[in-house]
Amino acid sequence: MWLGIRGIRSCMKEDHPSIFLISYIGYMVVGLGSILFHATLKYPMQLVDELSMIYTTCLMMHASFSYSRSQVFSVVLGIGLLSLAGSITLYYYLTKDPIFHQVAYAALTATVVFRSIWVMETQVRPVLHAQDPKRASKLLNTMWAMVATGLAVFLGGFLIWNLDNFFCSQVRRWRHAVGLPWAILLEGHAWWHLMTGLGGKNPHLDGLDVFYFPPCSHS
Repeated sequence: MWLGIRGIRSCMKEDHPSIFLISYIGYMVVGLGSILFHATLKYPMQLVDELSMIYTTCLMMHASFSYSRSQVFSVVLGIGLLSLAGSITLYYYLTKDPIFHQVAYAALTATVVFRSIWVMETQVRPVLHAQDPKRASKLLNTMWAMVATGLAVFLGGFLIWNLDNFFCSQVRRWRHAVGLPWAILLEGHAWWHLMTGLGGKNPHLDGLDVFYFPPCSHS
C-alpha cells in the first residue's frame, strides 16, 4: 500500500499520463485484496486478491503499449486487454486452477517487462542521447539497474514461495522448533509477498521516477 501511495504521489508531482496513476491505484487494490483474503480466508476475497493482479498487470500493459501511440490505438488496445482480462477471469473461475492463474500472471508480467526494455532502448535512449549523451548514459544505467534489481527481487520471492510449497512439511517443523518470533523468518509465503510487492513495482513503473519526456507522452 505504501509503494502504491508513493507511486501516486510521484505521478501527480511529475504530471505523468493518467494511465500510470490508474496503474498505481490498481497496485494498491492488489495490496488491499491480499489483506482481505489473508484476513478472512474467504473464497470471494481470494478472487479479489488473485484477479486484481491480472487486472493491474493489464493496466501496465496498456500503459506500456499505448506509449506515444494514437488515441484510436489506445482504445482498441484497451478493448483487447479488457477482453483478455475477462477471458482469464472466466476460465479461472470455472476451473479454479491456480497453475493457470500463475502462468497467466507470469506471461503478462514478462510481456510488460520486455516491452519496457524495448521502449527504453528503441525510443528513450535515442531521444535522451540526442539531448545530452552524458545524462542519457546516467539515466539509462539507473533504469537498467532498477530493472535488474526488481527482477532479481521478484524472481527471488517467487523461488522462495515455491520452495516453501515443496518443502512445506519440513519448513513447518523448523518453525515449530525455532518458535516465535524467529519462526516468522521461515514464512516463505510472507517473503513472497514482500519481495514480489517490492520487485514487481520496480521494473514496471519506477522508471517514471527517473525521467519524463513530454515529446514521448500519449498523443
